[in-house]
Amino acid sequence: MMLAGSQQHVSSGTLKYAYDRRALLIGGLQAAVGVLLAGRVAWISLAQNEKYTLASESNRVNLTLISPRRGAILDRNGAPIAANRADFRVDLVPDRLVDPDRTLAELGRLLKLTDVRIKDLKDKLDKARGFQPVEVAAGLDWDSFAAISVRLPDLPGVLAQRSFSRWYPTGPSVGHLVGYVGPASAEDYEKERNPLLVTPGFKIGKDGLEKRFEKELRGIPGARRVEVTAGGKVVRDLEMREDVPGQPLRLTINAPLQDYAARRLGVESGAVVVIDCHTGDILTMASMPSYDPNSFSDGIGRIEWKMLSEDDHVPLRNKVLRGLYPPGSTVKPGVAMAFLEAGLDPEASVVCGGGLRVGNRVFGCWNRRGHGTVNMAKAIYQSCDVYFYHFAQKVGMDPIAGMMRRLGLGQKFDLPVMGQSYGTVPDPAWKERKYNKPWAVFDTVNATIGQGYMLSNPLQQAVMAARIASGRLLQPRLLLDEKTPAAPSMGFSQEHLDYVHKAMSDVVNGPGTAGRARLPIPDVLLAGKTGTAQVVGLHLSDGKSGPWKYRDHGHFIAYAPFDKPRYACAVVVEHGGGSAAAYPIARDVMTFLYDPAKAMEVLLKMEKGWGGTPLERLNARYRAYESRYGTSAPKPTDENPVASADARAEAAGSRPLPEQTEAAAPRPEDPSQPTSPAPTPAATTATPAAGTTP
Repeated sequence: MMLAGSQQHVSSGTLKYAYDRRALLIGGLQAAVGVLLAGRVAWISLAQNEKYTLASESNRVNLTLISPRRGAILDRNGAPIAANRADFRVDLVPDRLVDPDRTLAELGRLLKLTDVRIKDLKDKLDKARGFQPVEVAAGLDWDSFAAISVRLPDLPGVLAQRSFSRWYPTGPSVGHLVGYVGPASAEDYEKERNPLLVTPGFKIGKDGLEKRFEKELRGIPGARRVEVTAGGKVVRDLEMREDVPGQPLRLTINAPLQDYAARRLGVESGAVVVIDCHTGDILTMASMPSYDPNSFSDGIGRIEWKMLSEDDHVPLRNKVLRGLYPPGSTVKPGVAMAFLEAGLDPEASVVCGGGLRVGNRVFGCWNRRGHGTVNMAKAIYQSCDVYFYHFAQKVGMDPIAGMMRRLGLGQKFDLPVMGQSYGTVPDPAWKERKYNKPWAVFDTVNATIGQGYMLSNPLQQAVMAARIASGRLLQPRLLLDEKTPAAPSMGFSQEHLDYVHKAMSDVVNGPGTAGRARLPIPDVLLAGKTGTAQVVGLHLSDGKSGPWKYRDHGHFIAYAPFDKPRYACAVVVEHGGGSAAAYPIARDVMTFLYDPAKAMEVLLKMEKGWGGTPLERLNARYRAYESRYGTSAPKPTDENPVASADARAEAAGSRPLPEQTEAAAPRPEDPSQPTSPAPTPAATTATPAAGTTP
């Protein structure tokens, strides 16, 4: 019997049993952990072998994309308009920067960057997101590139590499024609989510043909695998996959002629278009002043933005496609074709005494002294307004408007461009729709001399010249195609064409208004038509002097040779003071087609007085602005300033025109004529000459 409070006896068997149970439990737990560890090791080493092999490899090997070379943009003869050239470049990756201010200061010292340039870089870094690269400099020489390369370990976020950059050999001469490229924006990346867009050195089309054909021009990126240390230093190249360049784009443009036309416009604001009368190929589409697409490729800076946005010549607007102007007297050959088709005898005449009374208004002729007895031919080569005033009332506006549209005015052509402003060809139905008002006689009189509501762009005027010259329904083309179907006939009577052609030849080679447009080429006669478009009334300016914006626009359409038309052109000079500013340009551009050396001799002399080539003048103006404004210039407000300028031009062109209720006041087509006040109503009545019929 056990005593109360005594301890329980524990035998050796009991102890052994308790120990074995613990050992079994602990052993079981250890075995389970071992099995789990073995399973995990097996899972990692077998099932996830590829994943961790790649992770390990990525620590040892860097894989980077190589920006593809963009497809070249070539002219009709294979000459480069936009190409690629190898260069050394330096970029910044915002997410990798440790001390941006110190890094920029060091780069400024090594690359000799100006304060304005450093300020521009800070602006771009503020807008950049994540790994979106910011270009610091491109086209570096070897010494500058080497100076950056050896300091890369101390400059985190700085990339120095050799790559290809977009290059436009003729700079401003093709700015509006081909557009430009630039780094992809954050918005571009959000749309596409392509890692190529944040690859240093890669750029996309921002405007013009570069943007329109982005898919074809981009190409396929290459790749580079290199072995690196833990600190990122390259040990050796392992593998390289070459990029596939984008497809080349072949244009109908004649590159030397394009450059010549742009340079020949000089300090004027205007446009030149040249078209092949056999095919409709656009040989030249120059709009000046322009911007340098080479400098736009890294983004527009403060000084450049201020310089271009303040220029009243609007260098950011494509005047060939977006500029709308009253075409002035350049419509008169087309109006004459309408008269002939309506059955008007070309020998029917009127007496021009300097003006014509229409209702209670007096519409003056540009020659205030009058032209005397005028038939159709004289009305064209002397540009007599009274003749067209008189017979337009007899024929009516509908046949005239129909002819203008057939000849290309008011048309939007099927071209691979970012946009066109196509102007206005008014008629009674148009005015009723636009203003809910009936057509008036003075509307016909204004429109028949290319004033009033009539608006066109330079391309349309060139097409009009080409169709009158060839008698065929030519369609302008910008992409080269060797298999061009013959343009159909417009159905004009050859007799009518011959009559108008001879009158247009007399404008230049006879007693017309543009004798100084005669070509210095033996046996090649130029046929043309001058035009002066009024901008403001006589109470503000005589159209030839005073503030630039008050001067008249100058127009000239032409084709050559007169007897076998091959080339047609249109020249528009904004506020040039009249047609005398336009036809010397057309003369020299057409001369270049036949004798480039003779035309260049004329141009080089002129450029000495203008301050050099367009690029040299741009650079000089930039330096002047930089010296004056420095870092105080405001930063750019537009991501794409060219597109913004085009949008504003399109909006302006689509707004209702102010109602034209006043008589036009034509300016002298011949600069030798005086700009005297219009004659009094009593002295300006024009009547048909004896024996003539309307």
